[in-house]
Amino acid sequence: MPSTFGTPSYRRASLRAHSLVAALMLASVAAHARETPVTLDAALQAATDHSAAMGAAQASVRASSEAALRAGQLPDPTLKAGVDNLPVTGQQKFTVGQDFMTMRRIGIEQEWVSGEKRRLRSELANDVVDRERAGYLAQLANTRQQTATAWLNAIYAKKAVLLQQELVDHMTHELDATKASYRGAKATAADVTQAQAMLAQTQDQLLKARQTFQTSLIGLSRWTATPVADVTGEPPAPRSYVSSLPPEELREVQPALVAASRDIAVADADTAVANSNRNPNWTWEVAYQQRGGAYSNMVSIGVSIPLPINRKNRQDRDASEKSELATRARLMYEDAQRQVDADIRTQSTTLDSGRERITLLSNSLLPVAGQRVQLATAAYKAGTGSLADTFAARRAQLEAELQVLDLQRDVSQTWAQLEYQVVPASMSVGQ
Repeated sequence: MPSTFGTPSYRRASLRAHSLVAALMLASVAAHARETPVTLDAALQAATDHSAAMGAAQASVRASSEAALRAGQLPDPTLKAGVDNLPVTGQQKFTVGQDFMTMRRIGIEQEWVSGEKRRLRSELANDVVDRERAGYLAQLANTRQQTATAWLNAIYAKKAVLLQQELVDHMTHELDATKASYRGAKATAADVTQAQAMLAQTQDQLLKARQTFQTSLIGLSRWTATPVADVTGEPPAPRSYVSSLPPEELREVQPALVAASRDIAVADADTAVANSNRNPNWTWEVAYQQRGGAYSNMVSIGVSIPLPINRKNRQDRDASEKSELATRARLMYEDAQRQVDADIRTQSTTLDSGRERITLLSNSLLPVAGQRVQLATAAYKAGTGSLADTFAARRAQLEAELQVLDLQRDVSQTWAQLEYQVVPASMSVGQ
């Protein structure tokens, strides 16, 4: 019986089998990546690597870089060809080479732009590239800021789930103990019913907390561009260094200020180009003219010079327009600087106040809530207190812990808005 090894059908089947194995391996790797809890640094890196907005901003930088290379070049020359003085009447009409004035012409025309003008145009194009880079930095800062905020939402939602789960476990244990006491005639049916009701309410709160956690993971996945199944790690300490940056350093890493300063540079360069355009460009032309065999051929050389007879209302107006736009850019920079300064001061004040509130609640509210639970539990075991008081104390303790957790989340989000509004120095336009 002939072997099927090496036949086309066998090779196709083998290829499909290998493709299937490779696909399964890739799917397994992807699934493992999705199941791995994501840290803050990993989320920031994934968002930076996969951001479509940042990719679009990078494309704008590349596009403007291409335009910058073109800006300093001379215009393309023009090839000119034609027939001069062609007869249209008489015996020689529409003939070439019989009349002494008829010439076939071919030439080159070149607009000449001075080296100074080309230098100014190149500087303008390079400033536009820097402005596009500032736009990229703005997208980078926004991506990092939104990603950090989403990760903090997820990590605190996870902490809330753990607190709710702890309370459910406690309520379940209390329900079992109450049922045992009821069987031993030490608790009433009302106590069992109340314990069941409290457990049901706590379970509902747990489901709500889990829903919030899953929603926060979806929000984080929007920025990482990959599914996120879990998060891990502790939120960074809400300590700000942005508020202590000197103005000269802040303007190099704060995208709004970087963009505003680049707008000034572009406006100034555009004004310089407009001023240079007050002197028109000359156009040179060289043509070779061929006549009939009985006549000599000719060469013509010419120059075209635009006459700015209305410079006051054309070139001067253009230069004045660009100058006013430069003034506008400077005023907008001042406004952006005031806005950034106000935002930093507001966020820094909110951050300081939030840290004080966390310290106050951690040192006063939480210990008191814990003591209340201990006292209510001891009273219930001694027969001088009710089960309802025990549940109420435990619920109050959880609410206090959730209150502190919510405050910590708000403070962390304020910290993220403050710290991630700037980009690392290694990512600045200067680098």
